Amino acid sequence: MISSPTGRLFPTADGGDLVVSRTFRAPIEDVWASVTESDRTARWFGAWTGDAAPGNTIKVQMAFEEGAPWFDVRIDACEPPRRLAVSMTEQSSNRQIELLLSHSEGRTELRLVHRLDTVAETGEMGPGWEYYLDLLVAARDGLPTPSFDDYYPAMKPYYEGLLTPTEPA
Repeated sequence: MISSPTGRLFPTADGGDLVVSRTFRAPIEDVWASVTESDRTARWFGAWTGDAAPGNTIKVQMAFEEGAPWFDVRIDACEPPRRLAVSMTEQSSNRQIELLLSHSEGRTELRLVHRLDTVAETGEMGPGWEYYLDLLVAARDGLPTPSFDDYYPAMKPYYEGLLTPTEPA
Protein backbone atom coordinates (compact mmCIF):
# COMPACT_ATOMS: atom_id res chain seq x y z
CA MET A 1 0.00 0.00 0.00
CA ILE A 2 3.01 2.29 -0.15
CA SER A 3 2.08 5.38 -2.06
CA SER A 4 4.46 7.36 -4.20
CA PRO A 5 5.95 10.34 -2.37
CA THR A 6 3.65 13.36 -2.44
CA GLY A 7 5.92 15.83 -0.66
CA ARG A 8 6.76 19.25 -1.92
CA LEU A 9 9.15 21.78 -0.44
CA PHE A 10 8.40 25.49 -0.40
CA PRO A 11 11.29 27.75 0.66
CA THR A 12 10.52 30.34 3.32
CA ALA A 13 12.52 33.21 4.80
CA ASP A 14 13.53 31.07 7.78
CA GLY A 15 13.69 27.52 6.38
CA GLY A 16 11.04 25.76 4.37
CA ASP A 17 7.56 24.29 4.44
CA LEU A 18 7.45 20.57 3.72
CA VAL A 19 3.95 19.69 2.48
CA VAL A 20 2.71 16.07 2.30
CA SER A 21 -0.89 15.28 1.37
CA ARG A 22 -3.51 12.56 1.07
CA THR A 23 -7.02 12.63 -0.38
CA PHE A 24 -9.93 10.70 1.10
CA ARG A 25 -13.33 9.90 -0.34
CA ALA A 26 -15.00 11.01 2.88
CA PRO A 27 -16.73 14.02 4.45
CA ILE A 28 -14.36 16.64 5.88
CA GLU A 29 -15.84 16.14 9.38
CA ASP A 30 -14.92 12.45 9.32
CA VAL A 31 -11.33 13.12 8.26
CA TRP A 32 -11.15 15.88 10.90
CA ALA A 33 -12.22 13.35 13.54
CA SER A 34 -9.45 11.00 12.35
CA VAL A 35 -6.82 13.65 13.09
CA THR A 36 -8.28 15.14 16.28
CA GLU A 37 -10.08 12.46 18.35
CA SER A 38 -7.75 10.51 20.64
CA ASP A 39 -9.31 7.10 20.03
CA ARG A 40 -8.89 7.65 16.27
CA THR A 41 -5.42 9.22 16.34
CA ALA A 42 -4.31 6.22 18.44
CA ARG A 43 -4.86 4.02 15.37
CA TRP A 44 -2.33 5.81 13.19
CA PHE A 45 -0.20 8.27 15.18
CA GLY A 46 -0.74 7.97 18.89
CA ALA A 47 -3.22 8.53 21.68
CA TRP A 48 -3.33 11.81 23.52
CA THR A 49 -4.56 13.08 26.87
CA GLY A 50 -5.36 16.54 28.15
CA ASP A 51 -7.56 19.50 27.33
CA ALA A 52 -7.00 20.03 23.60
CA ALA A 53 -7.89 23.69 23.34
CA PRO A 54 -5.89 26.48 21.67
CA GLY A 55 -3.06 27.59 23.93
CA ASN A 56 -3.09 24.34 25.92
CA THR A 57 -0.53 21.53 25.92
CA ILE A 58 -1.54 17.89 25.62
CA LYS A 59 0.50 14.71 26.07
CA VAL A 60 0.84 12.42 23.04
CA GLN A 61 2.10 8.85 23.10
CA MET A 62 3.59 7.74 19.79
CA ALA A 63 2.03 4.41 18.81
CA PHE A 64 4.53 3.30 16.18
CA GLU A 65 7.88 4.48 17.59
CA GLU A 66 10.28 2.33 19.58
CA GLY A 67 9.45 2.61 23.27
CA ALA A 68 6.17 4.44 22.53
CA PRO A 69 7.48 7.76 23.89
CA TRP A 70 5.28 10.50 25.32
CA PHE A 71 5.88 14.13 24.39
CA ASP A 72 4.21 17.52 24.71
CA VAL A 73 2.12 19.02 21.93
CA ARG A 74 0.94 22.60 22.19
CA ILE A 75 -2.29 23.45 20.37
CA ASP A 76 -1.48 26.70 18.54
CA ALA A 77 -4.73 26.96 16.55
CA CYS A 78 -7.84 24.84 16.09
CA GLU A 79 -10.44 25.79 13.49
CA PRO A 80 -12.71 22.73 12.99
CA PRO A 81 -12.92 21.11 10.52
CA ARG A 82 -10.31 22.91 8.41
CA ARG A 83 -7.14 23.77 10.36
CA LEU A 84 -5.12 22.44 13.27
CA ALA A 85 -1.73 23.95 14.09
CA VAL A 86 0.50 22.41 16.76
CA SER A 87 4.01 22.69 18.12
CA MET A 88 5.70 19.46 19.19
CA THR A 89 8.57 19.60 21.61
CA GLU A 90 10.92 16.64 21.61
CA GLN A 91 14.43 16.69 23.00
CA SER A 92 16.01 19.96 21.79
CA SER A 93 13.75 20.64 18.83
CA ASN A 94 10.42 22.40 18.41
CA ARG A 95 8.45 21.18 15.40
CA GLN A 96 5.59 23.24 14.02
CA ILE A 97 2.98 21.22 12.15
CA GLU A 98 -0.20 22.40 10.50
CA LEU A 99 -3.00 20.18 9.19
CA LEU A 100 -5.15 21.81 6.52
CA LEU A 101 -8.32 20.14 5.26
CA SER A 102 -10.41 21.07 2.25
CA HIS A 103 -13.42 19.38 0.71
CA SER A 104 -14.68 19.30 -2.87
CA GLU A 105 -16.89 16.92 -4.84
CA GLY A 106 -17.03 14.20 -2.18
CA ARG A 107 -13.29 14.22 -1.46
CA THR A 108 -11.36 15.65 1.44
CA GLU A 109 -7.73 16.64 0.98
CA LEU A 110 -5.49 16.63 4.03
CA ARG A 111 -2.30 18.67 3.69
CA LEU A 112 0.29 18.28 6.42
CA VAL A 113 2.65 21.26 6.54
CA HIS A 114 5.85 20.84 8.55
CA ARG A 115 7.65 24.13 9.05
CA LEU A 116 11.34 23.25 8.87
CA ASP A 117 13.97 25.41 10.56
CA THR A 118 16.43 24.09 8.02
CA VAL A 119 15.65 22.39 4.72
CA ALA A 120 18.49 19.95 5.46
CA GLU A 121 15.88 18.02 7.51
CA THR A 122 13.79 17.30 4.39
CA GLY A 123 15.38 13.90 3.63
CA GLU A 124 14.69 12.73 7.18
CA MET A 125 11.23 14.21 7.73
CA GLY A 126 9.58 13.54 4.37
CA PRO A 127 9.66 9.73 4.50
CA GLY A 128 8.38 9.80 8.09
CA TRP A 129 5.36 11.92 7.22
CA GLU A 130 4.64 9.73 4.17
CA TYR A 131 4.67 6.74 6.54
CA TYR A 132 2.37 8.37 9.09
CA LEU A 133 -0.12 9.54 6.47
CA ASP A 134 -0.18 6.03 4.99
CA LEU A 135 -0.81 4.74 8.53
CA LEU A 136 -3.81 7.11 8.58
CA VAL A 137 -5.03 5.71 5.24
CA ALA A 138 -4.58 2.12 6.52
CA ALA A 139 -6.43 2.89 9.77
CA ARG A 140 -9.34 4.53 7.95
CA ASP A 141 -9.60 1.82 5.26
CA GLY A 142 -8.93 -1.24 7.45
CA LEU A 143 -5.71 -2.05 5.57
CA PRO A 144 -2.57 -3.71 6.98
CA THR A 145 -0.16 -1.45 8.83
CA PRO A 146 2.74 -0.44 6.58
CA SER A 147 6.36 -0.95 7.63
CA PHE A 148 8.57 2.09 8.16
CA ASP A 149 11.40 0.15 6.50
CA ASP A 150 9.56 0.56 3.19
CA TYR A 151 9.71 4.37 3.53
CA TYR A 152 13.10 5.09 4.99
CA PRO A 153 15.67 5.13 3.50
CA ALA A 154 13.85 4.31 0.22
CA MET A 155 12.15 7.74 -0.04
CA LYS A 156 15.11 9.75 1.26
CA PRO A 157 16.59 10.38 -2.25
CA TYR A 158 13.25 11.75 -3.47
CA TYR A 159 13.12 14.21 -0.58
CA GLU A 160 16.77 15.17 -0.87
CA GLY A 161 16.07 15.82 -4.56
CA LEU A 162 13.59 18.50 -3.53
CA LEU A 163 16.57 20.49 -2.25
CA THR A 164 18.21 20.61 -5.67
CA PRO A 165 16.76 23.19 -8.01
CA THR A 166 16.05 21.78 -11.44
CA GLU A 167 17.25 23.54 -14.54
CA PRO A 168 14.63 24.52 -17.12
CA ALA A 169 14.67 22.31 -20.21
